[in-house]
Amino acid sequence: MADSNKSRVKFDRGNLDFQQTLRKRVDEYFTNNNIGKHANGQMVFKTILIICMVIGSYSVLISNTLPLYGLFIVACVLGFSCAMVGLNIGHDAIHGSYSTKPKVNKALGLMFNFMGANDYMWAISHNVVHHTYTNIPEFDADIDQVPVLRYQPDQDLWKVHKFQYIYAFLLYTFTSLSWVMMKDYVFFMKKNIGGYIKTSHPTKEWIRLIVYKLIYYTTFIAIPIMVMNVPAYMVILLFVTSHVVFGFTLAIVFQMAHLVDGIDFPKPSEKGEIKNSWLEHQLYTTANFSNKKILPNYLFGGLNFQIEHHLFPNICHVHYTKIAPIVKQTALEFGLPYLEYENMTSVIGSHIKLLKKLGTQKDYTTSLQPAAVAA
Repeated sequence: MADSNKSRVKFDRGNLDFQQTLRKRVDEYFTNNNIGKHANGQMVFKTILIICMVIGSYSVLISNTLPLYGLFIVACVLGFSCAMVGLNIGHDAIHGSYSTKPKVNKALGLMFNFMGANDYMWAISHNVVHHTYTNIPEFDADIDQVPVLRYQPDQDLWKVHKFQYIYAFLLYTFTSLSWVMMKDYVFFMKKNIGGYIKTSHPTKEWIRLIVYKLIYYTTFIAIPIMVMNVPAYMVILLFVTSHVVFGFTLAIVFQMAHLVDGIDFPKPSEKGEIKNSWLEHQLYTTANFSNKKILPNYLFGGLNFQIEHHLFPNICHVHYTKIAPIVKQTALEFGLPYLEYENMTSVIGSHIKLLKKLGTQKDYTTSLQPAAVAA
């Protein structure tokens, strides 16, 4: 599809009764219970806890008080803590769902930068591109990854893709490392990111990109090399180790939400039209997992409730457990799919199944039917 068409995707009006009913029911939940849609005390406590985890693990890492094996354990804790910052704090803040005050969201969104990413580019690639064009080939940059991973049926099928269900998980460990070292720079220089076309970015954002990257590299590479009583190569190895955990955690959460067996990859018509409304489109391209498990709910920033997040990105994730039954009931009443998996094992198995299909089948057709609910 030519770039000139990329800004012309149009969603159908769809079932207006479904859209109005869903929004009304969710709004009534908050009104009837006299609660806000943003962060509550539980979220504030979790924010403080995660920040303490990052500062604490980093401080211990550079304290020169641990044996070598202890350093690698703490590096893993640091990597997971950084992932939690992105999943729980930065993600909600950049969506504007953490606080009613834009300045608070902006301040907390800066934590993305201190974890090595870029809040400005994330707002474009995630909030705008991914949330608007979810799973639409050539428009959603999240399914346009390195060529050795075939994430959508419009992509060329190579012989090596037959094994992607094996090597994909190895590549997932490089997710955050490639992000902080390369991806942001590449996106800043690209003319278009999926369905988002922009030939240039403000000078201010280029300066912010460079300054915050330097702060990150200084904090997590330069300072440890200067103060730790280990060789520089060992610091680099510890840095990579933390990113293995960091990156794998991010990949597992985000890939399981949209790349599972049966999920849809809708293709626009020649006129750029999508057959469903935007809300209905999210139900055909998004999946939930481990919704009844306490630990994933707490650690993953509610992103295992990906359906609710895509339908209501302006609502803080601490409320997803309560609105999920409303969304599910309404979807099924109107004959729409609500794809959910009971646990991590089942959703990872479905992800592997999809990778196998996309790795061997040139054509792929969704098996997701209205009112479909996975085990």
